[in-house]
Amino acid sequence: MPRTRARLDVLALALLASAALGLTASPLASAAPVPAGAPLTVEEQRLERAVPQEILRRSGFDSMAPGFVRALEGATSYRQAERAVGRHGSALWERAVDRAQGKGAAGGDLSRDDDRPLYWARLGMTAGLRQWRPAFDVTQAQRARLMDRLERSSRGQDSMDLPTGKGLKRIVMTGFDPFTLDRDIRISNPSGATALALDGTLIHTSQGPARIETAVFPVRWQDFADGTVERTLARQLPKADLFTTVSQGRVGRVDIERFNGGWRGGFPDNDNVSRTETVPVADPASQPQWTSTSLPYEAITAADTGRFPVYDNTSVTEIPAGGGAPVIRPDGPTEGSTARAGGGGNYLSNEIAYRATLLRDRLGLDVPGGHVHTPVLQFAPGNTTGITDLEFERNRLDIISQTREIIRVAAESGEAG
Repeated sequence: MPRTRARLDVLALALLASAALGLTASPLASAAPVPAGAPLTVEEQRLERAVPQEILRRSGFDSMAPGFVRALEGATSYRQAERAVGRHGSALWERAVDRAQGKGAAGGDLSRDDDRPLYWARLGMTAGLRQWRPAFDVTQAQRARLMDRLERSSRGQDSMDLPTGKGLKRIVMTGFDPFTLDRDIRISNPSGATALALDGTLIHTSQGPARIETAVFPVRWQDFADGTVERTLARQLPKADLFTTVSQGRVGRVDIERFNGGWRGGFPDNDNVSRTETVPVADPASQPQWTSTSLPYEAITAADTGRFPVYDNTSVTEIPAGGGAPVIRPDGPTEGSTARAGGGGNYLSNEIAYRATLLRDRLGLDVPGGHVHTPVLQFAPGNTTGITDLEFERNRLDIISQTREIIRVAAESGEAG
């Protein structure tokens, strides 16, 4: 049996056995063999493994993709399929937010603050859509639009709803999917968990309440090159009083990244794709090598926000003006230098910070904004196989709580740094 066909059959059985995870067309929703179709991505291929299946089963999210499959099967036109994609994508995001915020049934014994059910359920859905065989003609462009709609709606990117009016501050916060899954497929991303915990919530500052709206982004180079960050934030930042992009960073510490570099360092993404190049943006002729945070970093680092120490990180890696080998500058970039890493490195965490702050500058906004790197979310010592443990859950809750407090301090300070 060809390797691709065998992999799809294994995936189909896994999805059906767990009530399942496939968003594929009727083949994965029935016992019929899976026909050859568009190949699954590297991310989607990981679905057949035991850990994703256990995460889905123990959260109750194993039912999300099969429901989507049935809706796709029932579509008799592209318009109906489009409505199904939007409805089920939004429902996945809303269910993940509700679960994280203690609303409705938990669906299983997995901790409510866990971001991984959203990630794996979404991949089950994208896998099914990718291999969907409709009874009517669908062009490649139409299928791509459906995939884009599913990605955006299931990440909260198209449902951010900053309120208008006076007396209420408006805050935008973003997180990321889990990543480095080939190193440990159990990984959770505390930034994504924080986004779920905070979406649509109010925090209270000395100047009044503040509303937080969140979204989650993929760990894939191509999505960023395609403009997913700018597309999501361009309508939100002009209405916001504060924005912060958040990702997982270093062990045991929080970093407020002062400088962001316009360079991709090549570390493989979730599809095992590498990119080493200047960050691709619109109008590259006006593209700066560096952007800077406008978060009130002095107020944040001085505040008691939680368990982990918080640092104002000013280090960068640059090629000095005139050329030569890259050098580390602990106090930020020098004039005329070429970026090789911001304070947050040269992966997608640096890139989302670079893109968001560049967008701020290109829109001419005077708004506090920048990047927060959370501590690495760690399992208890000795836990090398379990998908969760009490220390892991405590660490994630502590990171969520501290990130919320950092955002509160930043909102309360009231001015760009």
